[in-house]
Order: sequence, then structure tokens, then C-alpha cells
Amino acid sequence: MRTAYSVETVRAAERALMARLPEGALMQRAAAGLAAACADLLGRVYGSRVVLLVGSGDNGGDALYAGARLARRGAGVTAVPLAPERAHGGGLGALRRAGGTVVAPDAAEELVARADLVVDGITGIGGKGGLRPDAERLAGVVARSGAAVVAVDLPSGVDADTGEVRGAALRADLTVTFGAYKPGLLVDPAREYAGVVRFVDIGLEPPAADAELEALQHADVARLLPVPAAESDKYRRGVVGIAAGSARYPGAAVLAVSGALRGGAGAVRYVGPAGDAVLARFPETLVSDTGPAKAGRVQAWVVGPGAGDDAATVAEVLEADVPVLLDADGLRLAERDAVRRRTAPTLMTPHAGEAAALLGVRREEVEAARLAAARELAAVYRATVLLKGSTTLVAGTGSGPVRVNATGTPWLATAGSGDVLSGLAGSLLAAGLGAVDAGSAAAYLHGLAGRFAADGAPAGAHDVASLIPEAWRDVRD
Repeated sequence: MRTAYSVETVRAAERALMARLPEGALMQRAAAGLAAACADLLGRVYGSRVVLLVGSGDNGGDALYAGARLARRGAGVTAVPLAPERAHGGGLGALRRAGGTVVAPDAAEELVARADLVVDGITGIGGKGGLRPDAERLAGVVARSGAAVVAVDLPSGVDADTGEVRGAALRADLTVTFGAYKPGLLVDPAREYAGVVRFVDIGLEPPAADAELEALQHADVARLLPVPAAESDKYRRGVVGIAAGSARYPGAAVLAVSGALRGGAGAVRYVGPAGDAVLARFPETLVSDTGPAKAGRVQAWVVGPGAGDDAATVAEVLEADVPVLLDADGLRLAERDAVRRRTAPTLMTPHAGEAAALLGVRREEVEAARLAAARELAAVYRATVLLKGSTTLVAGTGSGPVRVNATGTPWLATAGSGDVLSGLAGSLLAAGLGAVDAGSAAAYLHGLAGRFAADGAPAGAHDVASLIPEAWRDVRD
């Protein structure tokens, strides 16, 4: 599992470690890892042209010491301090002794334009807001140069704690981060600026309890997935109810059922007007036309996909004393107080537009501050929130870390994909997973299935659903 920590927590861990190490040792560890990553990216160090964009903080020092290591291996290294009077003195001295040069920002444009590699050491993890004008001008030159860009710890101009990008920022091909992941490296929009992230262990030990974000890996998801025992039957494995679809949108019901049938529960009950369509595609479904309360026992409900204006069914499902997943029209039709007073778990699965409507803000505000939006929704509704997007976030109702998932592909932005995800997550709820775990595991599997289905080409929601078993096996194996 990857865990990300706030700037405050990272700073505290750095201070604790530096108190036990000789002066400058921590920076040398970071510089060694950074230089190795730069060398790997260059392939051939000797004769390469490297430009260091150097700010006044420790990131600038890391860049200078790493540049000195590259210069000793035969690279032509030039440093561009953006605030010369505040640049790291020891790093500047080391670079000059190794044969590197230092130039003023006004003389840097031609060097950047001809560089093979640019190292972004302008701002550190404490930077707020976008780049200042002099740095923004150089960032534009870098973007036009075609040089590979390596960011030191975090791309300059992005917010380490929130993943927000409030102004101009420098885009990296590779970000070398030290000691701990930062939330901005895992959450969009900042994640898009980071490129590939390479972690360098420098000995930091931030408390696990202080993590802000968690990113599950295969092994973590494998431990969550339900496995039937020898004595299991379809009811012991859990039954998920699907209240979805309408005369106008019968396909939403079919797709939600398709996800649910592949999600680990032993049986799927369907309630709604699309029963014939569901049975035609999935005859194993238990179909009822008597409404949720009389459909038979379930361990979880999914309500909302393609529901149209059926507010009565949404309200009836919310009264059930089992976990409930709210999606699509269900999010629009559910009364906030009805969600807040529930005692059983509730999992809400909005995309950015739906989240914006629930919060009463513009969609752009949610997309710019996804982490804050997911947390706010969870607090306002007292529910677990799965905020869909290029990086899916799962925020629980407590103070624990938010889960982040990036297994998906842009090809998943297709009609019905969210219905499949809802059915899958609802099935995991019925199988016994908690809301955060069910949402996280479902997003992970759904993303993998999307990758397998697309494989570089368009894929439909039904293709994604059909490859959930392959994603499940990939995780388990």
C-alpha cells in the first residue's frame, strides 16, 4: 500500500531524522537518489546537457548536489538560481567544484532550449499557489524545449497537501519524491503534472496513523476480496438488491446487474420496471415487481442508476437497515436528511458534476479540489463517498485516510460504466465488506477491467463488466 502524508507530518519526520544524523546527511541521501534517477532517464550521462532550475529551499539544494554528482560523471551541468542570494551555498559550491556552472535567469533560455534534461528544484513541498512570473517564464521555455523534466519531490506550482493547481505549474516527466508520498502526487489535477513517480527511501518514518491518503495495491485488494468457504451457499455469500432502471433507461438496470453478478455476492435481486430486459440478459437474476420492501431479504441495496424520477423507491431503499449504495438519479432524488439519519452504512458514488450539485458549487470547483470535495461530501451526508474521476477517491465518515485509486483508463468515460461500478461495489457490500473497502476494491477492479477491455481502443460498459473476472484473477494471482 502506498501512503501519503501531509507536509506538516513529513516535516516533523524530517526533523526527527536529522536530529539523529550528521549535518547534511539527509540532503545527501536525497541528492544521491535524485542523481541516480536522472542518470537512468538520460541513459548516457557523459556529454549530456543538464539545466538545474534552483529555488531557495531544500529542493534547490537537492538539485545542486545531484547536479554535482552528474557533473562528476561527465555531464555539462548549469544551475539557474531564481533567487541567487538565497540559493543553497553548500550545493552551489559542490556544483562548481565538480565543474558545473551557474548563470542568471536572464541567460538561461538558450541553455534550457538546448538541454537534454531539466531538473525542477524551484519550489518544495511547502509551496503554495502557482509559479511566480520569473519561474513561469522559464517553465514556458521548458515546455517548448522538448527536454526531459525531472521534478524534485513535487512539481513546482502544485499543492502538496491538496493536489490543487492554482496557477502556472511545471509539468514533469518524472518526479523523484523522498521519504514519503505527498497527496498531490496521487490526486488530480496535480497528479497529471507529476508524470511517473519514483520513490526514494531516505529513512523517514512518519507515523502510519497520520496518513492522509492510501493507494491500494494488488496485494491489499486481494486481502479484501470475498472467498466462499466449503459450507457457503448463495445466501451465506450475501444477496445484493438492485433497484434501478426505468422505461426510458432499462440498460442501466442490466449493466448494474452485470456488475453485481461479478462482485462476489451469492445472488442478485432486481426490483424495477426493467425486469424483462434483465432476465433476457441474466436469467440467474431474482426478479421482483413488488418493490424493495417486499422483494425478499438482501444484505445490501444499490439504488439509482437509470431510475428517472422514481423518488419513492429511493426513499424506500434508504429506510432499509442494510448498507445502501446511492448512484446517479438516486443521488439527485435522495433527501439529505434521509441519508444523514441512516444507521447502516451508505456509499455514495457521484462523478464531479453530481458532487457539485450536491454541494451547491460549480463542477470546476470540484475538479480543482477533488480531495476537499470528497471529504466535504462525506461530512455533510455522514456517508462514505466514492468520487469518480481519473483518480477515484473514497472518503469515509471518520478521520481515517482517504483512499485513492488510479487503475482506470480514460476509456472508462463511457455511458453505463458507472452503473457497472455501482453493481460491483454493491455486491461487495452484500458480501460483507465495509463501505470504504467495498468502494476501494470495486474502483480498483473496475479500473483494471477497463484497462483490459480497452487495451488502447474504445470499449463499452458491457465489455468492462465481462472482464471483471479477469481483473479479479489478476489481483488474486
